[in-house]
Amino acid sequence: MHTTTRQELIDVILPLAKSENRDAQTAAIARKLGISPARIKGTKLRKHSIDARKKDIKVLLRFEVAIDGPLKEESLPSPHYPDVADDAPRVIVVGAGPAGLFAALRLIESGIKPIVIERGKDASSRRFDLAPILRKGTIVEDSNYCFGEGGAGTFSDGKLYTRATKRGPVAQIYETFVAHGAPDRILVDSHPHIGSNLLPSVVMAMRKSIIAAGGEVRFQTKVTGLLCRADRIIGVTDSNQTEILGEAVVLATGHSARDIYRLLRDEQIVLEPKPFAVGVRIEHSQSFIDSQQYHYPRNQTRDEMLPAASYRLATKIKNRGVHSFCMCPGGFIVPAATENDEVVVNGMSLSRRDSPFANSGLVVTVEPEDTNSFQELHGVLAGVAYQKALEISAKDSGGGGQKAPGQLVRDFLENKSSNELIPTSYFPGLTAARIDKILPNAITWRLQQGLKKFAQSMPGYVSDECQLIGFETRTSSPVRIPRNSQTLQNDQLKGLYPCGEGAGFAGGIVSAAMDGLKCADAIKVFLEAK
Repeated sequence: MHTTTRQELIDVILPLAKSENRDAQTAAIARKLGISPARIKGTKLRKHSIDARKKDIKVLLRFEVAIDGPLKEESLPSPHYPDVADDAPRVIVVGAGPAGLFAALRLIESGIKPIVIERGKDASSRRFDLAPILRKGTIVEDSNYCFGEGGAGTFSDGKLYTRATKRGPVAQIYETFVAHGAPDRILVDSHPHIGSNLLPSVVMAMRKSIIAAGGEVRFQTKVTGLLCRADRIIGVTDSNQTEILGEAVVLATGHSARDIYRLLRDEQIVLEPKPFAVGVRIEHSQSFIDSQQYHYPRNQTRDEMLPAASYRLATKIKNRGVHSFCMCPGGFIVPAATENDEVVVNGMSLSRRDSPFANSGLVVTVEPEDTNSFQELHGVLAGVAYQKALEISAKDSGGGGQKAPGQLVRDFLENKSSNELIPTSYFPGLTAARIDKILPNAITWRLQQGLKKFAQSMPGYVSDECQLIGFETRTSSPVRIPRNSQTLQNDQLKGLYPCGEGAGFAGGIVSAAMDGLKCADAIKVFLEAK
């Protein structure tokens, strides 16, 4: 008789049609273990991924399995944090994006009081400021798709996939999101996402956790100056001319807070140029992407067990990368400008990913030497000026408001005007324009060569049914704010912790969140040594 409970992690592969069937799952696990199905007393799904490389689609499943006894009970992550003491040291966290929010929560766990300051509005109020962007083409410059609670990721799909798994506690990031209301499915999906309809409530719940534990969150508070004593930062000033003091400052402002780069330059803080990428959004029908990725005819409906298909494409053209970026299956293209003299596009999707459109950034790497023509006037901020020039060109060629320039992909390849554009998910609308001429020649040529290569690997990727929309410029920061690799502090200003995407140390929600944790841990060490 078997009386001792044993638990094991088991990987099995099932056909799509049987992948949700409990009996089929149990039978496959039993076969893998070489035991009777009756000995399996419980299973817990730990990983789910789809292998669609062939027409016969398989599902890869990882289960925690209880043999001869009940499965060990476990509870979902809890949002409870310890209260911060009234006399706890204060640390200023500039920016309420993923880097800032996760830094604040980790500081609380270390008994440190975070003072989170955010130039934009809370996520609920922020929604109302998106309406004039979509309907009137008017940007509220401190509350938009980039600025406000949760940062740019709040209204940009909430993709959580990262290639930085070897550098930090990815599972901990996911669990924190689940504790604050994200669907627990993100704990098992191989390419998890939350969705722009759900993310606002998640980041609001994180803010409530910060406040409940004794931290502070101040919205519509824009940093305008640094308060320094000798070689140490002791606080910041805001747009209301208020001084906010703290033992350290986490600078987690995101890649679109260009005024912060100018402020640091004016304060004679050394900045470093770094590579970034610019390009366009390419939009196809989701049915085309599904048919290509799942290997079935265009007129066939996607199996309801399959998610909207995504893709990732990359190549190198004359020493520069050309790649898809932030692909949004079943998504929308949105206006991501932060000032009214520019047009910037980005992608998002809701949790169900049920839009008939699929869009992706299609971008080319820009190295610092590619911005030489801007360096005489702008110095280390030449990359920022390069981005801005493209955004102004998009505004001028879009025809007003937040209308964006568009060009059919075939016309882009043939260097000719598009007589008529096709339907788009981009709500402000498109104006036919010569994107091939507006972009710098080096970007246009590489995009053209890249598109030809991608059409070989994905037949139909170039057709009369897809178009380019300009411009995707905010892929990452063109500037890095240096920090010591050991202490994570800026070497010029003790107590200043450049953090996340805006500082040049992350590239997405998860990597930014992990960088926030790292900076908070480094601050704990710094304060303990004082």
